[in-house]
Amino acid sequence: MRTGLWLLSVVALSGAFGCRADEAAPSPVEVFEVEEGWTALFDGRSLDGWAVTNFGGEGRVEVRDGTIVLGMGQFLTGITWQGNFPADEYEVALEAMQVVGNDFFCGMTFPVGEEFCSLIVGGWGGSVVGLSSIDGLDASENETGRGIRLERGRWYEVRLRVTPERIEAWLDDEKVVDLERAGRSFGTRPEVRLSQPFGIAAWQTTAALRRIRLRH
Repeated sequence: MRTGLWLLSVVALSGAFGCRADEAAPSPVEVFEVEEGWTALFDGRSLDGWAVTNFGGEGRVEVRDGTIVLGMGQFLTGITWQGNFPADEYEVALEAMQVVGNDFFCGMTFPVGEEFCSLIVGGWGGSVVGLSSIDGLDASENETGRGIRLERGRWYEVRLRVTPERIEAWLDDEKVVDLERAGRSFGTRPEVRLSQPFGIAAWQTTAALRRIRLRH
C-alpha cells in the first residue's frame, strides 16, 4: 500500500512539471526564510514581482510546491524582475535545477554598473559555465568559460557577486568566475536582452528555480 501511494506521488509530481515518472523532478520545499541581510525575491507561492519574459515561443511558467518551473519552450523561457534592482555592489543567489533538456537551465542576466551581462550555467550543449559577454565574446569564447559536468535532476546553488572591482560567481561551494572589471566591457546576447535588468532564463530546457534572494 505504501509503495503504491509513493508511486502515485511520483507520477503526479512528474506530470505537474511536464516530465515522465522516470525523469528527474524537483522536490517540494517549504517556503524558506532568508538569512539575515538577504531579501527574498521569490515568496515560494506566486510570481509576485516577476513577469514572464515575452521572448516568443516560450514555455509555460508556473509556481508549484515552492518552486518556479520554466517550461521548455521553442527557444527561451524566463522571468524578469519588475522591482528595483541595484546596478552595483550586490550579491544574488538562488537554487536551480535542469529538469528536462540539454542546455542552460540558469541564464542569469544582471547589471554591471551601466552595462549588463549574463551568467550561463549549462550552456552550449549542457556543460559550459561562464559569463556572456565580455568584450563581445561569449562564455564559450572568453576566459570565464569552463566545462563542468552538470547533473540533470540535481539542485545547484548559484551565487553571483558584483563589486566595483570584480565579478565573482560560485556553483555550490566552487568559485567558477573571478573576473576583474577594470578595462573590460560587458554585454548580453541579443536573445536575452529582454531579461534586463535582472532575469533568469532557460534555453530549450525545463528548469526549476527556488530560494531566489538578494543582498546589498
